Amino acid sequence: MNREELQAQQALLKERYREEPGSARLTLRADGELGSESVSCSVETGRALVEAGLHPASGGEGTLACSGDMLLQALVACGGVTLRSVAVNRGLEVSGRIVAEGDLDFRGTMGVDREAPVGFTAIRLRFELESDANEEELAALLETTERYCVVYQTLAGGVPLEVSSAH
Repeated sequence: MNREELQAQQALLKERYREEPGSARLTLRADGELGSESVSCSVETGRALVEAGLHPASGGEGTLACSGDMLLQALVACGGVTLRSVAVNRGLEVSGRIVAEGDLDFRGTMGVDREAPVGFTAIRLRFELESDANEEELAALLETTERYCVVYQTLAGGVPLEVSSAH
């Protein structure tokens, strides 16, 4: 997709969202099916079925996707898509890699130490970019990417999370 195509497509959406703010509010959903044969959960991604299981550090075989890895992958994917969208809109040629790393203490998730945290204690997102853009343009690109990356902003700001059960 080139700059003009993306801007034209986004202009129509932006106009609609300004005129009908409610049309911009969506509820995204993910569904999973609990595995009956193993400690797993199959998640429909819209493109494929992903079977998630335990990380080897918590007893998994390492053959199934780990949900912690999937969280980092979602951050990388969202960061990459957001960066490319901003770059295309600004006419910048950018390539490279995005790396997300997260620190976990498996004593927490395994119930070994009640004082050990459950979940990531730190996440680092690194952009390894190649571009002819100058330092100022790249800094603005990264700042805008950070501002508009849904997964980054969700993790950084936190959101209310509700758990319920249906029988």
